[in-house]
Amino acid sequence: MSTVEDFRALHLGRAPGDPLILPGPWDAASARACVAAGFPALATPSAGVSAALGHDDGSTPADEMFAAVARIARAVDVPVSADVEDGYGLAPDELVERLLEAGVVGCNLEDSRAGVLKDPQEQAAYLAEVRAAAGDRLFLNARVDVFLHGDGDPAHAVERAALYVAAGADCVYPILAPADTLPVLRAGIAGPLNALGRLDGTGPSPAELGALGATRITFGPGLWQRADRAVRGIVAELVP
Repeated sequence: MSTVEDFRALHLGRAPGDPLILPGPWDAASARACVAAGFPALATPSAGVSAALGHDDGSTPADEMFAAVARIARAVDVPVSADVEDGYGLAPDELVERLLEAGVVGCNLEDSRAGVLKDPQEQAAYLAEVRAAAGDRLFLNARVDVFLHGDGDPAHAVERAALYVAAGADCVYPILAPADTLPVLRAGIAGPLNALGRLDGTGPSPAELGALGATRITFGPGLWQRADRAVRGIVAELVP
């Protein structure tokens, strides 16, 4: 049975250019396809899961998201981390309980809400409460949204990351950080660093992102978007 220790170990001791690659399945079938391809762990994307459930990203009810994540975790025998957006307004102990009930070993938590960055001190305090409630039972990936909703200053991303790591985050995810900022982020951030990879043939490869300092690569809804385009192409061929 997969454990948080297995998942945490996958992040440690990685050589430059060899980041942990976590595809983003959106349902049980896509999760099984990822495992069959040989991936040792998975990370669900909120946008992909939301689309599969018929919701816009950010509008999926918490109950539906946790149920979907639980189906994914049950379908595979590798560790699964869940993107639970900003925690859905749940108290830290309830959030941890629901994640553990879903069978996941980790989660992403964003530091913005409705397109606005949260106060970093308040977010750090929330992460500290989640860590206290979880103990060592969950791997916490703290998303830093400076490049998404802030001023894009790497120094500000590093400042937020330092607060989150001090609060107990296991990994930091400065989403949409330009590739040329990764060395600066790597130098300023302790512990594993998550970078966003692209599946549309643009931007650096996962290995190149790893060489720039990324410990792990996730793809947001990229996998779902490619699958959606493929399905649209197939059904278009069926139109009389």
